[in-house]
Amino acid sequence: MNFTTHQVSNQSLPLQGVNLFRANRPLRDALNLHAPGLDRTALQALDALGEELATAEMQEHARLANSHGPVLRSHDRSGHRIDEVEFHPSYHALLGRALHHGLHGSAWSDSGSASASASASAPSPPPAPAPSLSLSLAPASVHPHAHLQRAAAFMLFSELEPSVLCPVSMTYSVLPALQANAALYAEWAPGLTSRRYDRRSLPASGKTALTMGMGMTEKQGGSDVRANTTQAVFEGDDAWGRRYAISGHKWFFSAPMCDAFLVLAQTPAGLSCFFLPRFLPAWLQRTGQGGQRNAIALQRLKHKLGNQANASSEVEFHGALAWLVGAEGRGVPQILQMGALTRSDCALGTAGLMRQALSLALHHTAQRKAFGKALIDQPLMKNVLADLALESEAATALALRVAHSIDAGQTAEVNKPANEDAHETLMRRLLTPVAKFWVCKRGSHFAQEAMECLGGNGFVEAAGEGVMARIYREMPLNSIWEGAGNIMALDLLRALRGADVAAALEHEIAPSRGAHSALDRAASALLQRIDRADTAEAQARRLARDVALVLQASLLQRSAPAAVFAAFCDSRLDDAADAFGLLGAGHDLDALIHRAMPWEVA
Repeated sequence: MNFTTHQVSNQSLPLQGVNLFRANRPLRDALNLHAPGLDRTALQALDALGEELATAEMQEHARLANSHGPVLRSHDRSGHRIDEVEFHPSYHALLGRALHHGLHGSAWSDSGSASASASASAPSPPPAPAPSLSLSLAPASVHPHAHLQRAAAFMLFSELEPSVLCPVSMTYSVLPALQANAALYAEWAPGLTSRRYDRRSLPASGKTALTMGMGMTEKQGGSDVRANTTQAVFEGDDAWGRRYAISGHKWFFSAPMCDAFLVLAQTPAGLSCFFLPRFLPAWLQRTGQGGQRNAIALQRLKHKLGNQANASSEVEFHGALAWLVGAEGRGVPQILQMGALTRSDCALGTAGLMRQALSLALHHTAQRKAFGKALIDQPLMKNVLADLALESEAATALALRVAHSIDAGQTAEVNKPANEDAHETLMRRLLTPVAKFWVCKRGSHFAQEAMECLGGNGFVEAAGEGVMARIYREMPLNSIWEGAGNIMALDLLRALRGADVAAALEHEIAPSRGAHSALDRAASALLQRIDRADTAEAQARRLARDVALVLQASLLQRSAPAAVFAAFCDSRLDDAADAFGLLGAGHDLDALIHRAMPWEVA
């Protein structure tokens, strides 16, 4: 007798070939809220990216880059120290596509695919006076929604593979800070905005595109960077300004194969910010070191929970040469300016991961059957999926609101009220830590619940094919990187000082007043607390959560269907749900799920 012992049935197919941009209605509606006039070229660029990221080829690159992580090669076969990190070719393929689509520099420059490179082969003129710290880098030719478009693209790419976006995010955030050294900016900005990725380990003058990393954290200090012990000794002035020799260590040194890094080190005036290239400029003739490797010794690569494709390292500097960025003793404000942008990227990245986790859960439960019908049609599962859809859309709305505030500070729009710039500046200062705190804090809980929708299949790595498991391991990073939850809550308290935040928030949520009684009550209570300025430090997390929820509700009232807005207010503002899948009776769960399904909509 012939028995069939193994037939595969009731398993979901891979989620491939669905354009990530067309399928993401909440993202498209949030873009339309802030940029109703987003031009066709920008929309076509997002559409092309969404199409590319959904291909089996790109998904295989993501799998391979994570399954075959970076490897440190400290020495060559002859014993020479080389301090190189080797990556799988798929890592380079992914990073190359991220740069091709401008996720690193398009918001600051319209150079597009122009052949831009850093011309560091000859001395520059003496440095001009450093401009004041601001986010005023973008030329007039960059469209008024450049940061919003870039934020949407960053979210889409995060759905595929977030690890390679570490050097992308740092390059994006460094560019405006680098203006504080005009000579360095003049030479490096073209390469840092070029879209022609160059994987070679060469001096900057020989490459078609450049990336930047950072080195802030030390063993003894963590977030308390003022406790840093790395020392900077002044050597002299040259074409790039004030040159120092850096000696010390960094406990976390992100993306060590970048072409240059911003680091913090102590000077007699206090903690200062320095530009430290991986290769010394060819024109530097100090003991014949021009064009040689800088004195950066990689000690080891971190063995991490997630973020497997990206290299995080420990490093020592042995008299490494670096150039001052900004004024001596002003390193912390310099870094905080960059941190505002990387923190925004943390929220964007988490929102992107939420969307992908939700899409996988919806895709799986629509195909998987149990007890006679599809999982997606089971009442309890339907409640969970609808609730996850609410959380994902709210995260998208808040993260893009921060990106819009960055754009608003770049453009002088015709007929814009005089006080609008001040409002957006305050919103950016207020919402960046709020979005980073709340969206990233919700990410891990979200990923766990989405994984549960897949059951044991979601928990399996499967040689990198288990995308949900990869998302789950990745989620905690954005909550930790660039300042964990307590740091964000404290930053929010600092943002409340010296400005009429209550009036600004009242102005922000005014369009949604009267739309839902729960929102009105929550908003009034929040504004009273802020106006009294009586939030104790121990309650700062609660305040960050409440600001986030009120603003998410207000944003959804303006960008989402009424069913989404009502369900969010009822579940987050009235009930303060502590788990997913607790939506009350009376909500149209089918409508919430239908809106979130990963289906392409023209």
